[in-house]
Amino acid sequence: MVGTKTRFTGEKAPCGKTVDGEHYLDDDEQGLVIRDEYFSCGCRRSRHEYHDGSIEVTTVRHDGKVARDEVGANHGS
Repeated sequence: MVGTKTRFTGEKAPCGKTVDGEHYLDDDEQGLVIRDEYFSCGCRRSRHEYHDGSIEVTTVRHDGKVARDEVGANHGS
């Protein structure tokens, strides 16, 4: 797996600020997909799709507060 990074500008971060940052995407073409966003303010958002079809979504503000943390079906069971 080789991931790709793409810069973005002017997107709304989990803290509400409009900032620049990077999108990161990695896909093994067999079901594992990792999508991460890193914002210049320090916030981050991740969505990980696993081979079993489960999905984990985590959003963390720059102050360390978890804004949203979701686990889809079958993950963590």
